[in-house]
Amino acid sequence: MAVTYLIVDDEAPGRINLRLAMEAHPGWTLAAECASAAAARAALATQPVDVVFLDIRMPGEDGLALAGELARRPEPPLVIFVTAFSAHAVDAFDVHALDYLLKPVSDARLAQAVERAEALLRHGQRGAYGNALRSYAERSSDDAAWLDRISVRSVGRVEQVRVDDILWVEAAGNYVNLCLAARQVLHRIPLSRLETLLDPAVFVRVHRGVIVRRDQIGTLATVGDGSYRLTLRCAAQVAVSERYVGALRALM
Repeated sequence: MAVTYLIVDDEAPGRINLRLAMEAHPGWTLAAECASAAAARAALATQPVDVVFLDIRMPGEDGLALAGELARRPEPPLVIFVTAFSAHAVDAFDVHALDYLLKPVSDARLAQAVERAEALLRHGQRGAYGNALRSYAERSSDDAAWLDRISVRSVGRVEQVRVDDILWVEAAGNYVNLCLAARQVLHRIPLSRLETLLDPAVFVRVHRGVIVRRDQIGTLATVGDGSYRLTLRCAAQVAVSERYVGALRALM
């Protein structure tokens, strides 16, 4: 498919390397290269694009401020962050289902980002992606706020799950199952990382692989092998570790 894109990076080598790497994707047309958020804003005023490759750390106005501005547009471009952040820091992108490239950018990871962007564009997901981007930008400007929604990306689609609708969360490797009243949603983020983003006044950990909503706590029972099982008010049952059973009993 035909896609127009913009590169925004204050360092010339970064812009050049990305432009050369994008030559492997002939359906993509470069609209402009910009060394600042102000230059990007001016370029976008003359030619709207489908995708913006955006560096976050730039002198003066950083990329995050521009991303938040773009997210408020009715038909925002998809933003793919290009960053030198550590692996832990980019967990924030996963929480909001945003795509990112770590410097130095590998050809394989770039190809994956290109494929994901094309799928979102084919399915008309600019608005949904813009909502996810706005949520990320707003939270990044207010780190004290607890997470109120989680953006989940599947093939060609971005869905926002309200934290108020989550009854419990189970670990699934590097993913979590967000358990809602009528379904479960698989999302890529470690449970330990998600726990730091959830309000501890609302959620409590009962097992190394389980977090439950406090108002869902029902009855606690000991099962045959000496382990513990918690029945939630929604009738679901989850395991409870001995490490957490004392605190859970006190809470109950």
